[in-house]
Amino acid sequence: MLTVFGTMALDTTRTPFRIEERILGGAATFASLSAGMFARTGMVAAIGEDMPLSHIEAVRSKGVDTKGIVTVSGGKCFHYDSEFDYNLSNRKTLKTELNVISDFDPVIPEEYATSEYVYLANNDPRQNMAILRHFEKPKLVVCDTIEYWIHTARDDVVKMIGKTDGVVINDSEARLLCNEVNIAKCARQIMSFGPKFAIIKKGEHGAVLFTKDGEVFPATAFFLDEISDPTGAGDSFAGGFLGHIARKDKVDFRTMKEAVIYGNVMGSFAVEDFGVRRLLAITKDDVEGRYQKYRNLVQF
Repeated sequence: MLTVFGTMALDTTRTPFRIEERILGGAATFASLSAGMFARTGMVAAIGEDMPLSHIEAVRSKGVDTKGIVTVSGGKCFHYDSEFDYNLSNRKTLKTELNVISDFDPVIPEEYATSEYVYLANNDPRQNMAILRHFEKPKLVVCDTIEYWIHTARDDVVKMIGKTDGVVINDSEARLLCNEVNIAKCARQIMSFGPKFAIIKKGEHGAVLFTKDGEVFPATAFFLDEISDPTGAGDSFAGGFLGHIARKDKVDFRTMKEAVIYGNVMGSFAVEDFGVRRLLAITKDDVEGRYQKYRNLVQF
């Protein structure tokens, strides 16, 4: 089983072409829906009473176990308000309202304790470390983080990374965390904190996998004619990556390379519509079909 811990949010996303207010989002939501395409996935998150029941039912309808979602009485959901520029590559944070996650003490359903795979999505690093105590002996723990936590709790971010086996992080946040421009140097510094591997996400340019053994695997993104909303692409990548590893129940380099491609595939679906709408609409056949298209594109 794979357990995902993070935020289930009501996001406001602004692009020059369209604005969507308080739509279903959050790192855990994107990652869980993505991972659920491959393996049994449980989601742990704190939500407020303003979260529509239909959103939880939508996530559950895709096979994600939602017993780990906790509604905080009288609370409001995590809310992230951001805007993208015309090329949909650069995002500006307008508002981050922690709300119910600000003092959440994470717990997990009893059946999640034996999860072999755990993903700590971009969330308060102190909470991410706290939830690890509830798992018995996972085979693989992977984390992510974002600019907000690097700015406000960098030392805790580094401690959190040291308790994981792998890190999935985008290039701008890796540079911010490491105070370094070259992403290979960033990856080596991140792995010096403890993890065995680091994946640097590069948005429309794909991702690069680095391991402590010196192995490197760069993978281009799946080419798309049109992008609607880049929000959640990285979380969807992480879900696809871990979901495939959980499905194969292997963590060798070959499986990890396949998982990076599945991560890129899931990220490509996420950006085709606002919020998690596209992830709610696709099927496993859609995922495998695009994976094969990707393989055909990069053969030479």
